[in-house]
Amino acid sequence: MDWNGIIQGILGVGAQVLIPILIIILGLIFGMKPSKAILSGLYLGTGFIGMSMAINQLTETVSPAAKALAKYTGINLPAVDFGWTGAAAITWSWTLAFLFFAVEIVVNLVMLLAKMTDTMNADMWNVWGIALTGYMVYQISGSLIWGFICGAIQVVICLKLGDMWSKEIANMLGYEGVTVTHIEAFTAIIMSPINKLMDYIPIFNREWDASSLKRKIGVFSEPVTMGAIIGLVLALAGRYSIGDALNLSVTVGAVMAIFPVMAKFFMDALTPFGSTMSDFMKKHVKGRTFSIGLDWPILGQSTELWVTMVLMIPVSIVYAAILPGNTILPIAGVINYCIGVGGLLLTGGNLLRMLVLGVIYEPVFLYGASYFANIFTKLAKSSTSIKVPAGSQVSWSSIEAPELRFVMAWAGKGNIWAIIGLVALLALFWLLYRSFKKNPIPALKYSKLK
Repeated sequence: MDWNGIIQGILGVGAQVLIPILIIILGLIFGMKPSKAILSGLYLGTGFIGMSMAINQLTETVSPAAKALAKYTGINLPAVDFGWTGAAAITWSWTLAFLFFAVEIVVNLVMLLAKMTDTMNADMWNVWGIALTGYMVYQISGSLIWGFICGAIQVVICLKLGDMWSKEIANMLGYEGVTVTHIEAFTAIIMSPINKLMDYIPIFNREWDASSLKRKIGVFSEPVTMGAIIGLVLALAGRYSIGDALNLSVTVGAVMAIFPVMAKFFMDALTPFGSTMSDFMKKHVKGRTFSIGLDWPILGQSTELWVTMVLMIPVSIVYAAILPGNTILPIAGVINYCIGVGGLLLTGGNLLRMLVLGVIYEPVFLYGASYFANIFTKLAKSSTSIKVPAGSQVSWSSIEAPELRFVMAWAGKGNIWAIIGLVALLALFWLLYRSFKKNPIPALKYSKLK
Protein backbone atom coordinates (compact mmCIF):
# COMPACT_ATOMS: atom_id res chain seq x y z
CA MET A 1 0.00 0.00 0.00
CA ASP A 2 1.31 3.44 -0.97
CA TRP A 3 1.05 5.20 2.40
CA ASN A 4 2.90 8.22 1.11
CA GLY A 5 0.39 8.59 -1.72
CA ILE A 6 -2.52 8.26 0.71
CA ILE A 7 -1.06 10.91 3.00
CA GLN A 8 -0.41 13.21 0.05
CA GLY A 9 -4.00 12.76 -1.08
CA ILE A 10 -5.34 13.67 2.36
CA LEU A 11 -3.06 16.70 2.62
CA GLY A 12 -4.04 17.78 -0.88
CA VAL A 13 -7.36 19.11 0.43
CA GLY A 14 -5.45 21.80 2.35
CA ALA A 15 -5.49 23.08 5.92
CA GLN A 16 -8.80 24.87 5.30
CA VAL A 17 -10.48 21.45 4.94
CA LEU A 18 -8.34 19.14 7.06
CA ILE A 19 -8.36 21.18 10.28
CA PRO A 20 -12.14 21.91 10.25
CA ILE A 21 -12.80 18.17 9.81
CA LEU A 22 -10.62 17.43 12.83
CA ILE A 23 -12.45 20.11 14.84
CA ILE A 24 -15.84 18.62 13.90
CA ILE A 25 -14.67 15.16 15.00
CA LEU A 26 -13.24 16.51 18.27
CA GLY A 27 -16.40 18.56 18.86
CA LEU A 28 -18.55 15.43 18.55
CA ILE A 29 -16.21 13.55 20.91
CA PHE A 30 -16.51 16.35 23.48
CA GLY A 31 -20.30 16.28 23.25
CA MET A 32 -21.23 19.08 20.88
CA LYS A 33 -24.51 18.73 19.05
CA PRO A 34 -23.81 17.62 15.46
CA SER A 35 -25.30 20.83 14.05
CA LYS A 36 -23.07 23.01 16.27
CA ALA A 37 -19.98 20.88 15.61
CA ILE A 38 -20.50 21.11 11.86
CA LEU A 39 -21.12 24.85 12.09
CA SER A 40 -17.94 25.33 14.13
CA GLY A 41 -15.97 23.37 11.54
CA LEU A 42 -17.43 25.34 8.63
CA TYR A 43 -16.81 28.67 10.34
CA LEU A 44 -13.23 27.62 11.06
CA GLY A 45 -12.76 26.67 7.42
CA THR A 46 -14.25 30.02 6.40
CA GLY A 47 -11.81 31.82 8.68
CA PHE A 48 -8.80 29.96 7.24
CA ILE A 49 -9.94 30.51 3.64
CA GLY A 50 -10.71 34.19 4.23
CA MET A 51 -7.42 34.74 6.02
CA SER A 52 -5.49 32.91 3.28
CA MET A 53 -7.15 35.02 0.58
CA ALA A 54 -6.27 38.21 2.44
CA ILE A 55 -2.68 37.06 3.05
CA ASN A 56 -2.28 36.04 -0.60
CA GLN A 57 -3.65 39.40 -1.72
CA LEU A 58 -1.24 41.21 0.59
CA THR A 59 1.70 39.13 -0.64
CA GLU A 60 0.81 39.60 -4.31
CA THR A 61 0.41 43.34 -3.75
CA VAL A 62 3.57 44.07 -1.80
CA SER A 63 5.94 41.65 -3.57
CA PRO A 64 6.21 43.83 -6.71
CA ALA A 65 6.78 46.85 -4.47
CA ALA A 66 9.52 44.94 -2.66
CA LYS A 67 11.09 44.04 -6.02
CA ALA A 68 10.92 47.66 -7.13
CA LEU A 69 12.51 48.83 -3.90
CA ALA A 70 15.25 46.23 -4.31
CA LYS A 71 15.83 47.31 -7.91
CA TYR A 72 16.45 50.91 -6.91
CA THR A 73 18.82 49.84 -4.15
CA GLY A 74 20.87 47.86 -6.66
CA ILE A 75 20.39 44.45 -5.03
CA ASN A 76 21.35 41.42 -7.13
CA LEU A 77 21.36 38.24 -5.06
CA PRO A 78 21.64 34.61 -6.27
CA ALA A 79 19.07 32.83 -4.09
CA VAL A 80 15.42 32.88 -5.22
CA ASP A 81 12.95 33.22 -2.34
CA PHE A 82 10.14 30.68 -2.82
CA GLY A 83 8.44 31.32 0.54
CA TRP A 84 6.74 28.80 2.81
CA THR A 85 4.63 27.39 -0.03
CA GLY A 86 7.72 26.34 -1.94
CA ALA A 87 9.31 24.94 1.22
CA ALA A 88 6.19 22.89 1.97
CA ALA A 89 5.95 21.59 -1.59
CA ILE A 90 9.50 20.26 -1.73
CA THR A 91 9.34 18.89 1.83
CA TRP A 92 6.41 16.61 0.92
CA SER A 93 8.45 15.33 -2.02
CA TRP A 94 10.87 13.71 0.46
CA THR A 95 9.88 10.05 0.63
CA LEU A 96 10.22 9.88 4.42
CA ALA A 97 8.26 13.06 5.19
CA PHE A 98 4.96 11.30 5.93
CA LEU A 99 6.59 9.29 8.75
CA PHE A 100 6.67 12.46 10.83
CA PHE A 101 2.91 12.16 11.29
CA ALA A 102 3.69 9.15 13.48
CA VAL A 103 6.31 11.20 15.34
CA GLU A 104 3.79 14.00 15.97
CA ILE A 105 0.97 11.71 17.10
CA VAL A 106 3.03 9.36 19.28
CA VAL A 107 4.90 12.16 21.08
CA ASN A 108 1.64 14.06 21.68
CA LEU A 109 -0.14 10.98 23.08
CA VAL A 110 2.78 10.07 25.35
CA MET A 111 3.02 13.60 26.71
CA LEU A 112 -0.74 13.80 27.31
CA LEU A 113 -0.82 10.49 29.15
CA ALA A 114 2.26 11.40 31.18
CA LYS A 115 0.69 14.79 32.02
CA MET A 116 3.63 16.56 30.41
CA THR A 117 1.34 18.73 28.29
CA ASP A 118 -2.26 19.90 28.22
CA THR A 119 -2.24 20.56 24.48
CA MET A 120 -3.67 18.33 21.75
CA ASN A 121 -2.25 19.42 18.43
CA ALA A 122 -4.85 19.43 15.65
CA ASP A 123 -2.61 21.31 13.23
CA MET A 124 -1.69 18.17 11.32
CA TRP A 125 -1.18 19.96 8.01
CA ASN A 126 1.90 21.71 9.36
CA VAL A 127 3.65 18.43 10.13
CA TRP A 128 5.67 19.32 7.03
CA GLY A 129 7.61 21.78 9.22
CA ILE A 130 8.71 18.92 11.46
CA ALA A 131 9.66 16.84 8.43
CA LEU A 132 11.66 19.79 7.07
CA THR A 133 13.64 19.94 10.31
CA GLY A 134 14.30 16.20 10.07
CA TYR A 135 15.55 16.56 6.49
CA MET A 136 17.78 19.56 7.25
CA VAL A 137 19.32 17.88 10.27
CA TYR A 138 19.85 14.65 8.32
CA GLN A 139 21.57 16.46 5.43
CA ILE A 140 24.03 18.29 7.71
CA SER A 141 24.63 15.70 10.43
CA GLY A 142 24.49 12.64 8.18
CA SER A 143 22.35 10.84 10.76
CA LEU A 144 18.78 9.97 9.82
CA ILE A 145 18.10 8.80 13.39
CA TRP A 146 19.21 12.17 14.76
CA GLY A 147 16.96 13.83 12.19
CA PHE A 148 13.93 11.97 13.58
CA ILE A 149 15.01 12.70 17.15
CA CYS A 150 15.20 16.42 16.34
CA GLY A 151 11.76 16.17 14.76
CA ALA A 152 10.50 14.72 18.05
CA ILE A 153 12.23 17.52 19.97
CA GLN A 154 10.42 20.04 17.79
CA VAL A 155 7.08 18.36 18.57
CA VAL A 156 7.79 18.65 22.30
CA ILE A 157 8.72 22.33 21.90
CA CYS A 158 5.56 23.09 19.90
CA LEU A 159 3.33 21.41 22.49
CA LYS A 160 4.98 23.29 25.35
CA LEU A 161 4.63 26.53 23.35
CA GLY A 162 0.94 25.69 23.15
CA ASP A 163 0.82 25.31 26.93
CA MET A 164 2.58 28.67 27.30
CA TRP A 165 0.24 30.70 25.13
CA SER A 166 -3.19 29.23 25.91
CA LYS A 167 -4.18 31.59 28.74
CA GLU A 168 -2.74 34.65 27.02
CA ILE A 169 -4.68 33.88 23.82
CA ALA A 170 -7.86 33.42 25.85
CA ASN A 171 -7.40 36.81 27.53
CA MET A 172 -6.10 38.69 24.50
CA LEU A 173 -8.44 37.36 21.82
CA GLY A 174 -11.24 35.63 23.73
CA TYR A 175 -10.54 32.12 22.42
CA GLU A 176 -11.05 29.55 25.16
CA GLY A 177 -9.61 26.08 24.80
CA VAL A 178 -7.36 26.75 21.82
CA THR A 179 -3.73 27.73 21.42
CA VAL A 180 -0.99 28.13 18.83
CA THR A 181 1.41 25.22 18.36
CA HIS A 182 3.29 26.54 15.35
CA ILE A 183 7.10 26.57 15.46
CA GLU A 184 6.96 30.20 14.20
CA ALA A 185 6.25 31.17 17.79
CA PHE A 186 9.72 29.91 18.79
CA THR A 187 11.04 33.31 17.70
CA ALA A 188 9.74 34.57 21.05
CA ILE A 189 12.46 32.52 22.74
CA ILE A 190 15.38 34.28 21.09
CA MET A 191 13.59 37.61 21.47
CA SER A 192 13.04 37.17 25.20
CA PRO A 193 16.43 38.47 26.49
CA ILE A 194 16.05 41.80 24.63
CA ASN A 195 12.40 41.99 25.62
CA LYS A 196 13.47 41.55 29.25
CA LEU A 197 15.95 44.41 28.93
CA MET A 198 13.13 46.61 27.65
CA ASP A 199 11.44 46.23 31.03
CA TYR A 200 14.04 48.67 32.36
CA ILE A 201 13.40 51.33 29.69
CA PRO A 202 10.30 53.39 30.59
CA ILE A 203 9.12 54.12 27.04
CA PHE A 204 8.62 50.41 26.34
CA ASN A 205 6.42 50.00 29.41
CA ARG A 206 3.72 52.32 28.13
CA GLU A 207 0.63 51.14 26.28
CA TRP A 208 1.53 50.77 22.61
CA ASP A 209 -1.30 48.58 21.34
CA ALA A 210 -3.83 49.62 18.69
CA SER A 211 -6.54 50.40 21.25
CA SER A 212 -4.39 52.80 23.26
CA LEU A 213 -3.05 54.42 20.09
CA LYS A 214 -6.62 55.00 18.94
CA ARG A 215 -7.24 57.12 22.03
CA LYS A 216 -4.16 59.19 21.23
CA ILE A 217 -4.12 59.55 17.45
CA GLY A 218 -7.69 58.69 16.47
CA VAL A 219 -8.31 57.76 12.85
CA PHE A 220 -4.60 57.24 12.15
CA SER A 221 -4.64 54.16 14.38
CA GLU A 222 -7.41 52.46 12.41
CA PRO A 223 -6.14 49.36 10.53
CA VAL A 224 -7.36 50.69 7.20
CA THR A 225 -5.60 54.03 7.73
CA MET A 226 -2.34 52.52 8.97
CA GLY A 227 -2.37 50.08 6.05
CA ALA A 228 -2.99 52.84 3.53
CA ILE A 229 -0.12 54.94 4.93
CA ILE A 230 2.27 51.98 4.99
CA GLY A 231 1.29 51.01 1.44
CA LEU A 232 1.80 54.56 0.18
CA VAL A 233 5.24 54.86 1.79
CA LEU A 234 6.30 51.46 0.40
CA ALA A 235 5.09 52.42 -3.09
CA LEU A 236 6.88 55.77 -3.07
CA ALA A 237 10.07 54.08 -1.86
CA GLY A 238 9.78 51.79 -4.88
CA ARG A 239 9.34 54.85 -7.14
CA TYR A 240 5.81 53.95 -8.18
CA SER A 241 3.79 56.43 -10.23
CA ILE A 242 1.20 58.42 -8.25
CA GLY A 243 -1.63 56.31 -9.61
CA ASP A 244 0.07 53.00 -8.81
CA ALA A 245 1.11 54.30 -5.40
CA LEU A 246 -2.47 55.22 -4.54
CA ASN A 247 -3.64 51.82 -5.79
CA LEU A 248 -1.16 50.03 -3.54
CA SER A 249 -2.11 52.31 -0.65
CA VAL A 250 -5.82 51.55 -0.93
CA THR A 251 -5.20 47.82 -1.42
CA VAL A 252 -2.95 47.43 1.64
CA GLY A 253 -5.41 49.49 3.69
CA ALA A 254 -8.29 47.30 2.55
CA VAL A 255 -6.45 44.08 3.36
CA MET A 256 -5.51 45.39 6.81
CA ALA A 257 -9.18 46.16 7.43
CA ILE A 258 -10.26 42.73 6.20
CA PHE A 259 -8.05 40.74 8.57
CA PRO A 260 -10.07 41.49 11.75
CA VAL A 261 -13.30 40.77 9.88
CA MET A 262 -12.04 37.36 8.73
CA ALA A 263 -10.80 36.65 12.24
CA LYS A 264 -14.38 36.95 13.52
CA PHE A 265 -15.11 33.59 11.92
CA PHE A 266 -12.49 32.06 14.21
CA MET A 267 -14.37 33.51 17.16
CA ASP A 268 -17.68 32.10 15.89
CA ALA A 269 -16.05 28.69 15.42
CA LEU A 270 -13.87 28.43 18.49
CA THR A 271 -16.03 30.01 21.21
CA PRO A 272 -18.70 27.25 21.28
CA PHE A 273 -16.05 24.59 20.72
CA GLY A 274 -13.93 25.86 23.62
CA SER A 275 -16.94 26.07 25.95
CA THR A 276 -18.01 22.51 25.13
CA MET A 277 -14.49 21.18 25.61
CA SER A 278 -14.17 23.01 28.94
CA ASP A 279 -17.45 21.52 30.18
CA PHE A 280 -16.33 18.06 29.07
CA MET A 281 -13.04 18.32 30.94
CA LYS A 282 -14.69 19.58 34.12
CA LYS A 283 -17.04 16.62 34.04
CA HIS A 284 -14.74 13.80 32.96
CA VAL A 285 -11.15 14.89 33.66
CA LYS A 286 -11.13 16.69 36.98
CA GLY A 287 -8.13 18.86 37.71
CA ARG A 288 -7.00 19.19 34.09
CA THR A 289 -7.87 21.55 31.27
CA PHE A 290 -6.88 20.92 27.67
CA SER A 291 -6.26 23.17 24.70
CA ILE A 292 -6.42 22.35 21.02
CA GLY A 293 -3.34 23.42 19.07
CA LEU A 294 -4.04 25.31 15.85
CA ASP A 295 -2.18 27.30 13.22
CA TRP A 296 -1.15 30.94 13.78
CA PRO A 297 -3.92 32.61 11.66
CA ILE A 298 -6.26 32.37 14.65
CA LEU A 299 -4.28 35.40 15.91
CA GLY A 300 -5.31 37.36 12.82
CA GLN A 301 -7.64 39.81 14.53
CA SER A 302 -4.63 41.51 16.10
CA THR A 303 -3.89 44.77 14.30
CA GLU A 304 -0.44 44.88 15.92
CA LEU A 305 0.45 41.59 14.20
CA TRP A 306 -0.19 42.93 10.70
CA VAL A 307 1.24 46.40 11.26
CA THR A 308 4.50 44.84 12.47
CA MET A 309 4.80 42.40 9.58
CA VAL A 310 4.04 44.99 6.88
CA LEU A 311 6.36 47.61 8.38
CA MET A 312 9.14 45.01 8.44
CA ILE A 313 9.01 44.65 4.63
CA PRO A 314 11.24 47.66 3.79
CA VAL A 315 13.45 46.78 6.76
CA SER A 316 14.07 43.30 5.37
CA ILE A 317 14.88 44.74 1.91
CA VAL A 318 17.40 47.17 3.38
CA TYR A 319 19.00 44.38 5.41
CA ALA A 320 19.21 42.20 2.29
CA ALA A 321 21.15 45.00 0.59
CA ILE A 322 23.63 45.74 3.37
CA LEU A 323 24.22 42.51 5.30
CA PRO A 324 27.56 40.95 4.31
CA GLY A 325 27.17 37.32 3.34
CA ASN A 326 23.43 37.48 2.71
CA THR A 327 22.46 35.76 -0.55
CA ILE A 328 18.66 36.09 -0.64
CA LEU A 329 16.24 38.86 -1.59
CA PRO A 330 12.99 38.60 0.41
CA ILE A 331 10.10 38.31 -2.05
CA ALA A 332 7.77 35.32 -1.59
CA GLY A 333 8.66 35.22 2.11
CA VAL A 334 8.84 38.98 2.54
CA ILE A 335 6.05 38.91 5.14
CA ASN A 336 7.85 37.47 8.14
CA TYR A 337 5.22 35.63 10.19
CA CYS A 338 7.81 34.50 12.72
CA ILE A 339 8.56 38.04 13.83
CA GLY A 340 4.88 38.97 13.94
CA VAL A 341 3.64 35.88 15.78
CA GLY A 342 6.59 35.59 18.16
CA GLY A 343 6.55 39.30 18.98
CA LEU A 344 2.79 39.40 19.54
CA LEU A 345 2.71 36.44 21.92
CA LEU A 346 5.84 37.51 23.78
CA THR A 347 4.80 41.13 24.35
CA GLY A 348 1.02 40.77 24.50
CA GLY A 349 0.61 43.20 21.60
CA ASN A 350 3.02 46.00 22.54
CA LEU A 351 3.55 47.45 19.06
CA LEU A 352 6.72 49.42 19.88
CA ARG A 353 8.40 46.36 21.39
CA MET A 354 7.32 44.22 18.44
CA LEU A 355 8.81 46.63 15.91
CA VAL A 356 12.10 47.07 17.76
CA LEU A 357 12.44 43.31 18.23
CA GLY A 358 11.69 42.83 14.53
CA VAL A 359 14.44 45.24 13.50
CA ILE A 360 16.93 43.52 15.82
CA TYR A 361 16.13 39.93 14.84
CA GLU A 362 15.36 40.16 11.09
CA PRO A 363 19.02 39.38 10.17
CA VAL A 364 18.71 35.98 11.88
CA PHE A 365 16.22 34.89 9.21
CA LEU A 366 18.16 36.22 6.23
CA TYR A 367 21.34 34.53 7.39
CA GLY A 368 19.41 31.36 8.13
CA ALA A 369 17.93 31.40 4.62
CA SER A 370 21.36 32.03 3.12
CA TYR A 371 22.93 29.19 5.08
CA PHE A 372 20.23 26.63 4.24
CA ALA A 373 20.03 27.60 0.53
CA ASN A 374 22.19 24.63 -0.51
CA ILE A 375 19.93 22.18 1.32
CA PHE A 376 16.73 23.73 -0.05
CA THR A 377 18.21 23.67 -3.55
CA LYS A 378 19.25 20.02 -3.29
CA LEU A 379 15.78 18.98 -2.13
CA ALA A 380 14.08 21.16 -4.76
CA LYS A 381 16.14 19.60 -7.56
CA SER A 382 15.02 16.14 -6.45
CA SER A 383 11.40 17.32 -6.59
CA THR A 384 9.16 17.98 -9.57
CA SER A 385 7.12 20.59 -7.69
CA ILE A 386 9.67 23.43 -7.90
CA LYS A 387 11.83 24.41 -10.85
CA VAL A 388 15.25 25.77 -9.89
CA PRO A 389 16.56 28.34 -12.41
CA ALA A 390 19.90 27.38 -13.96
CA GLY A 391 22.80 28.77 -11.94
CA SER A 392 20.51 29.81 -9.08
CA GLN A 393 19.60 28.58 -5.63
CA VAL A 394 16.26 28.55 -3.85
CA SER A 395 15.57 29.29 -0.20
CA TRP A 396 13.04 30.79 2.20
CA SER A 397 13.78 34.30 3.47
CA SER A 398 11.61 34.01 6.61
CA ILE A 399 12.46 30.41 7.46
CA GLU A 400 11.02 29.30 10.79
CA ALA A 401 13.34 28.78 13.78
CA PRO A 402 16.58 28.89 11.74
CA GLU A 403 18.72 29.12 14.88
CA LEU A 404 17.13 26.00 16.39
CA ARG A 405 17.51 23.98 13.20
CA PHE A 406 21.10 25.12 12.78
CA VAL A 407 22.30 24.12 16.25
CA MET A 408 20.40 20.82 16.19
CA ALA A 409 21.95 19.91 12.84
CA TRP A 410 25.50 20.69 13.86
CA ALA A 411 25.08 19.16 17.31
CA GLY A 412 24.39 15.92 15.44
CA LYS A 413 27.87 16.19 13.92
CA GLY A 414 29.36 16.46 17.39
CA ASN A 415 30.29 20.15 17.10
CA ILE A 416 30.89 21.28 20.67
CA TRP A 417 29.77 24.87 20.07
CA ALA A 418 26.54 23.68 18.49
CA ILE A 419 25.91 21.38 21.44
CA ILE A 420 26.47 24.28 23.83
CA GLY A 421 24.22 26.46 21.67
CA LEU A 422 21.45 23.86 21.65
CA VAL A 423 21.61 23.43 25.41
CA ALA A 424 21.58 27.22 25.89
CA LEU A 425 18.64 27.64 23.53
CA LEU A 426 16.60 24.94 25.26
CA ALA A 427 17.50 26.42 28.66
CA LEU A 428 16.29 29.84 27.49
CA PHE A 429 13.10 28.20 26.28
CA TRP A 430 12.59 26.54 29.65
CA LEU A 431 13.12 29.81 31.51
CA LEU A 432 10.54 31.60 29.37
CA TYR A 433 8.15 28.67 29.74
CA ARG A 434 8.42 28.80 33.53
CA SER A 435 7.95 32.56 33.44
CA PHE A 436 4.72 32.22 31.45
CA LYS A 437 3.44 29.39 33.63
CA LYS A 438 4.07 31.50 36.73
CA ASN A 439 2.47 34.57 35.15
CA PRO A 440 0.47 33.58 32.04
CA ILE A 441 0.51 37.13 30.72
CA PRO A 442 3.77 38.79 31.76
CA ALA A 443 3.10 41.51 29.18
CA LEU A 444 -0.02 42.53 31.12
CA LYS A 445 1.64 45.53 32.70
CA TYR A 446 2.27 47.30 29.41
CA SER A 447 -0.29 45.88 27.00
CA LYS A 448 -3.94 46.40 26.11
CA LEU A 449 -4.84 43.54 28.46
CA LYS A 450 -4.32 45.92 31.37
